[in-house]
This record gives sequence, C-alpha cells and structure tokens, in this order.
Amino acid sequence: MADGGTSSLLPLLLCLLLFHTECKGDTLASEFRKKPNFIIILADDIGWGDLDANQAEQKTNNTPYLNVMAQQGLRLTDFHSPASTCSPSRAAILTGRYGLRNGVTHNFGVNSVAGLPLSEVTFPQLLQKAGYYTAMIGKWHLGHNGAYGPTNRGFDYYLGIPYSNDMGCTDIPGYNVPPCLPWVPWLRPAGCYSKMGLPLIENNTVVEQPLNLWTLTEKYISAALRIIHNARERGKPYLLYFAPAHMHVPLAPPLTDSTDSAYAASLRELDSLVGAVKTASDETDGDNSLIWFTGDNGPWEQKCQYAGSVGPFRGTWQTSKGGGSAKRTTWEGGHRVPTVAYWPGRIPANTTSSALLSGMDIFATVLSLAGVEPPTDRRYDGFDASNILLHQEQRGREFLFHPNSGASGKFGDLQTARTGKHKAFYITGAAEACGGGTGQQQLHDPPLIFDLDHDQAEDTPLEVDTPEYQDVAERIARRREELLWDIASDQSVSTADYSTDSSAAPCCDPTQPMCRCHTLR
Repeated sequence: MADGGTSSLLPLLLCLLLFHTECKGDTLASEFRKKPNFIIILADDIGWGDLDANQAEQKTNNTPYLNVMAQQGLRLTDFHSPASTCSPSRAAILTGRYGLRNGVTHNFGVNSVAGLPLSEVTFPQLLQKAGYYTAMIGKWHLGHNGAYGPTNRGFDYYLGIPYSNDMGCTDIPGYNVPPCLPWVPWLRPAGCYSKMGLPLIENNTVVEQPLNLWTLTEKYISAALRIIHNARERGKPYLLYFAPAHMHVPLAPPLTDSTDSAYAASLRELDSLVGAVKTASDETDGDNSLIWFTGDNGPWEQKCQYAGSVGPFRGTWQTSKGGGSAKRTTWEGGHRVPTVAYWPGRIPANTTSSALLSGMDIFATVLSLAGVEPPTDRRYDGFDASNILLHQEQRGREFLFHPNSGASGKFGDLQTARTGKHKAFYITGAAEACGGGTGQQQLHDPPLIFDLDHDQAEDTPLEVDTPEYQDVAERIARRREELLWDIASDQSVSTADYSTDSSAAPCCDPTQPMCRCHTLR
C-alpha cells in the first residue's frame, strides 16, 4: 500500500520539480533581461567640431546618423577624453583611473612586450563576472601578447587591429600623408610606421595579414550586427565595446566628387557604422540598451587636410607661439571630444548637458547602471554620471585633471586642471602642427588660467592680480596637491612594462617574410 502510494506521487513530484526548475530558469533569464545592454563606441582622433550637431551653423552633413542619435538622446558638450593620446586614454576609460594609477602614460607599439598592467581591473571584466556577454570590435592598443590581449582582459570575443591602422603595411595604399605605398618587405617609405604587415585579429588568432583596410568596415559591421542580433538567443545582457579607427588616418577614399575630402568621406563611413549599430539595437532590445558615443582624443593636427575639426577650441595662446593645439596637448582641442548618449525611454530626447565629464566616468556609470560593485582594494578617479544621463542633472565633476600626453612635460603628469569654467596650465607646449611647426615648452608659476565660458579659444589668460584668478588658483592648487598625495599613497598603483622586442610583433606565420599570409577570413 505504501509502495503504491509513493509510486503514484512520483510523477507529481517530478512535475513539481520540473516546474520549479523552469520557473527558476525563467526568473534568472528575466533578471538578466532587466540588466541593460551597453554599446560603447570609441572613435579615434575625432574632433569636437566633427559632429554636425556641435556646429549647426556650419551646415555640414557628415554625421547624419549621429545627428539623429543626438536628437533622440543627450549631447554632452563638455566631455573630455582622459588623455590626448591613444593607449593612456583607453586604459583610463577601461579602468576608471588616471594613468598615474593604472601605469599607462604613453602609447604601446608593434613590438611592445606587455600592455595594460595585469594588476588593473577593467569594467568589461567586472561585467563578464556579473553574467554579461562581452565583445570588442576595433582598435585595442593596450598590449597584444598573451595575457595582455582583449580576450584576457574581459572580452568573450574580439575582432580588430591590435593598435592603430597606420602601424603596419598594407597591399593597398590607404592612409598617411602622402599615402603609404603598397607593402614591400625591404622598403619603408617615409612616414610609414612599419615593414610588418598590418594584422586583423579574431580572438587570439591573426586571421589576415596584411589586412585590406577597404573591407574592414564591412567586417566590423557584420560582426557587430551578429553580436547584437544574437543577444536574445544567449539570454544574457551584453557589452559591445566598438572602437573603430577610421579617423586616426582616413580609411575611406572620396565617395562623391573631387571636392569631397578623404577625411569627410571617412567621417561619413564612421557615421554609417554608428547608424547600422543603432538600427540593430533599436530593432532588438533598444529600450534596454545604452549607446554611448565618444572619442579617445582630439584630431591629429599634423595630418593637415586629413585631420578633424576642433571647432571653436583652437588654443590660440599656443598656436600664436607656434605648433599645434590638438592631439598630444592639454589644450581643449586635444581632449574635448564629441559625445552622445542614447537610451530610448530612459534618456530624455533632444537634450544637452554642459556638465564637466571625462571618459573615465564611463567605468563608474556603466557599473552603477548594471548594479555591479567595483573592487574595494583600489582607488578610482571616475564619476557616476547616471543622474546626468537619466535625470537631467547638470552638475558634473568639480575638478578634472588632464595628463601630459607628449607635447610637453613628463608623460602622465597632471599639470593642467579644470574646475567649473576655469582651466589652469602649470605647463604649456605644442604638438607638431600642419607644416611641421612646434612650440616651446614653458613652465608657469603662477599658472595660466583661462575662463572657458568667455574664451573657448584659450586666447587670453586672466590677470594674475584679480580676485577671480587668486580664488581659482588657490582652489586648484589645493585639490592638485591632495590628488597627487592620494596617488603617491595609493597601494594599488600599477607600473606598465614598456619594453620592446621584435619577436613580440603579431605574426600569422613566422616562416613567411614579414608575416604575410592569405586572407583566412
């Protein structure tokens, strides 16, 4: 009797267990779906004035898709890259820490042995641990050997170039001034970076070397759409970190007539890439996806007609004395970058914020929105901008420091500072300008201070003996001293290994001269 009763209950118990398991699975999937997706698009060497919406009076039409995204989202007009060159900016974005903390103060190269110190924690790593599917497409530039590659720093999938698109030779000319010649192992034309073939890497494998830059956008878009469209099947929220290098040196030839510049054509191709990603996101899980577009630093001025627009941020105090005031400098043109945030139903449409923000703030903001806590064993320099994005809060950072990025001083040192509308320079210097001119490095004690509300061009500093100057100088000096002491006492400070070895260069087939192989992809 007892055995018969147990047997008759067994199917019911199995059904209840199955129902509980399915419900639990549905609950977990539902929890994942509630977590937002993140698409971070980091353009290379793009100027603040390259975004049409930032200079409506110019009546250009190079960024129609980004213009629509700005109309449907939030345009951040006082947003700054964490540094004015590639590797330091990207390291600070991923770690939420100044280069003096994360160790990356200048660029890595083709023969770099290491990269972003392994002691550093990236926000993709933290999202990955929290159940996110994480993918990266594009320029990495934080180390390409072994543990330093993207798939070991928080990404489940990677497709891209390990550094800049001009740091290797190609069979088809496509960049530089004048255009680099087709790839020839024994010939290194002036201005062309390397005799090594430019590699395309998928995960940890070189799949094409030298790659064809003209087909790269198509490959990138295809991979991005696959990642976005497959999100629902994975049942996980996702992070897509998309870092196209189109503007570093223009990738696209003129697309219309002879009056169309290569830079404008490349900018439109970058914009179309953004449009394709936005459309795919809107069609899948758009109301649960934040798209954040920004730049890694300002335009590369020495490239002349192949460089972008700084808009009104011309740094004329410096340019009047010789040299350039964009990439590699701490003048506004070097680090103020076009930035748009878009999240249907969450970020109010057609809004603008002049809150002072930095690319380092992506770290804190994304983790906050994902409900992920960063490790407590280190100090951070990021600011949670969630309320600025979602609730139209206008107050951003009280202070922001700009590290030396090659034009003057020691790499990484924090000798330029912002607070409110004021900007102070303890050192000035110019990068190479179009035509080759450079300016002299100058130390300033007391510092030069500009009022950016009334002097966007940074032309005329405040008079030292005014109360306004004295107040600003005192507040910045106090905060700078506090920050430098904080960094000096920070036990989590990392040191990057900048050693090089020719064997460290990415190579698809070491038996071939200069690593040439057929396209595998």
